[in-house]
Amino acid sequence: MTMVNEKLRAHWLVRNGLFAIMLVSLVGLPGYLAWETRTQWDVTQNERNSLSEASVEVLEKIDGPILATVYASQDAQLGNVSKKIRDFLSPYQRIKPDFDVTFIDPAEQPKLAQAAGVQTNGEMVIELNGRREHLISFNERALINLLMRLARSHDKLVMALSGHGERKLDGAASADLGEFGKQLIANGFRIQTLNFAIAADVPPDTSVLIISSPQVDLPEGVVEKLLAYIESGGNLLWLLDQEPLHGLQPLAEKLELTLTPGVVIDPQARQLKAPITFSVGANYGQHPVTNNFDYITVFPFARQITVNDNEEWRSVSLVEAAQTGWVETGKLDTGIVFDTMYDVSGPVSIAAALSRSLHEREQRIAVIGSGYFLANTYLGHGKNLDFGINLVNWLAGDEDLIAIQPRATVDSSLSLNESTLTIMAWGFLIVMPLIFLTSGMIIWRRRRKR
Repeated sequence: MTMVNEKLRAHWLVRNGLFAIMLVSLVGLPGYLAWETRTQWDVTQNERNSLSEASVEVLEKIDGPILATVYASQDAQLGNVSKKIRDFLSPYQRIKPDFDVTFIDPAEQPKLAQAAGVQTNGEMVIELNGRREHLISFNERALINLLMRLARSHDKLVMALSGHGERKLDGAASADLGEFGKQLIANGFRIQTLNFAIAADVPPDTSVLIISSPQVDLPEGVVEKLLAYIESGGNLLWLLDQEPLHGLQPLAEKLELTLTPGVVIDPQARQLKAPITFSVGANYGQHPVTNNFDYITVFPFARQITVNDNEEWRSVSLVEAAQTGWVETGKLDTGIVFDTMYDVSGPVSIAAALSRSLHEREQRIAVIGSGYFLANTYLGHGKNLDFGINLVNWLAGDEDLIAIQPRATVDSSLSLNESTLTIMAWGFLIVMPLIFLTSGMIIWRRRRKR
């Protein structure tokens, strides 16, 4: 009897010992893995708690360390500002380990805060390659745009031709480009207007010249100066509408362009609830402007852009639209119907990029068959803004820098219909309690029978 008891006791000891070892392993292993490795998942619908691929790409391309100094004092009413900023910057530091952050309490060191020009609690001063800027809005777009500005060697100048009814780069009218101009400034460009009634020539420090849909004929002297600018190797963004060229035919000939009259008709626009006179950009050529660009763009009242075969310019069709559409050469008010005799069937090229080697550098030209696509009214359609910023970055020689747009917080609230709410109420308030009660009664009855 004693031996049996000892065997039972030994059996229970071994069994309990194995259970204790397994329990410790189950508890300790996750802790060890959590300590040794760091893995996280962003389960928000649009991944708003993680950096976008574009932001990651910008951080990876920035050479040199980023030095950030945060001036934040502890305020009970505002909460722990330093912790919030640390949490915000943490994803950036994981991507770029040399993103160094220093925290200074301006209440304890007011002279340092004053010398840095700090005016608000939580203000951050960021330095990159000897240039610095202040940041007070902590969101992905603001920070990445700031880093892009600092990454430029200098503020590059974008000039917009004016004096002939062109779209204004600082204008507020629906047809102007004022919102686009604001985004250029946010991305580190300087913008100015160029009026040849005042200026003798295009300033030599101009990185990009924009010509956007003049409404009156340009004087021969102005056209000659524009041609001289192109001849000297200047970079150009030419936004064309379906109107006449107003004296710019020599520029089209210089660039070896054939500009088909008429408006592009794109039946695919109906899927976006847009008029068929709006061309939908979805097919893009292989080019730095469209590299990894897998978004929809919208080009209202576009015209066809064709680059003639020539030995001087290298060209790429940036956007092809109207796969099942055509170029309507007749009047739109007489009915939009494809005419096999006069109309041009799709697909239709509505944007082109040209380049050539000149004076030991690459000259870059972009011709877009719609001035409307960057206008204030249509800038928010699709990814027009991103496409426009990429165009100017490429023209200015900064194709590695891209535009970052804020992602909408689409999952901050939950809306449920009445039937769903009823099902949830019955499930949580009635069905689940009944299941628990029934299970408890079954277990209780089985134990009583033993």
